[in-house]
Amino acid sequence: MNQLESLRVFCVAAEAVNFRDAATRLGVSPQVVTRSVRELEDALGEPLFHRSTRGVRLSTFGEQLAQRARDAVGGIDQLFHRVDRRALSELAGVVRIAAPSSIGRHFILQALSPVLQKHPEIVIDLRLSEARADVVDQQIDVGVRIGFMRDSRFVARRVSTVSFAVVGTPKRVASSGIPGSLDALFDMPVTALIDRNSGRPWPWVFRAGKQRIPPAPAFVTDDPDTEFAAVLDGLAFGQIPDYLAAPYLQTGKLVEVLADEAPEPWGLYVYRAQRTPVPARVRLIYDRLVDAMRAEAGLLPRFTPITPVSTPARKTRSGSARPARRAQPSEPSSPS
Repeated sequence: MNQLESLRVFCVAAEAVNFRDAATRLGVSPQVVTRSVRELEDALGEPLFHRSTRGVRLSTFGEQLAQRARDAVGGIDQLFHRVDRRALSELAGVVRIAAPSSIGRHFILQALSPVLQKHPEIVIDLRLSEARADVVDQQIDVGVRIGFMRDSRFVARRVSTVSFAVVGTPKRVASSGIPGSLDALFDMPVTALIDRNSGRPWPWVFRAGKQRIPPAPAFVTDDPDTEFAAVLDGLAFGQIPDYLAAPYLQTGKLVEVLADEAPEPWGLYVYRAQRTPVPARVRLIYDRLVDAMRAEAGLLPRFTPITPVSTPARKTRSGSARPARRAQPSEPSSPS
């Protein structure tokens, strides 16, 4: 019998008339009580009871130990009491979420608001960044990622896809023309989004695995929302995800160019760490995000591209066309 169980038996024996009475309360034989008490006495080096033909009586040391043992056993029982454990895990506590900044700002709070109103003691710690989260060091419970999920440390569900399109305002199209090729596009004003993991620009991705890094971007930032704002202001063309661009394409504030060069959609995943047991509050938030983002997937309008027309490359001051620089093709990785 382990020491915790021995203490539990001792606590009952300390309140009973004799060991037989203690055995009856515990539902065990008197021999079990006798052996358990003897093992405790051997471990502590002190007698816990004075024994006589009339019964047993706590020793001075036994009286002191009994109070401490009741507190210790009661605290452990409280810790593992099923109702209290469920209350701690379901109704209270922190759930830390990592997500790309634009998805976090536009979707996550809205998706979780009903759950947080129902369970006000759940605290959401939302970390927004394009840098890939270190799940262990940052103690991330749930995450959202665009791209590829091939890490066995995670339980991940693909909830949707994200399409990318090269877009610009009608004013930008009127000023620069409509590019008829990738070379023509990168001779026009374009944006560049900095990968915070590497400090270098993210390559623009196109069909058949083609990738290009803007050779001379007109606007550079490490924040997707700021990049999108620059595109909406007409400063440059940008390759923008559908969850940002689609509403503006629908209203005509943006137009898509080079639609036939659009890449295959990327997966959108909700993931959690592969560990057990999973606290109920974490499972609740994880399942809610999965359901909400799956429901959101069908609500965005489709891209409506305009017909591309071949236009000559813009001339540099020297009179020669500025060449585009090709990035080495490789498997794209997620900015989230």
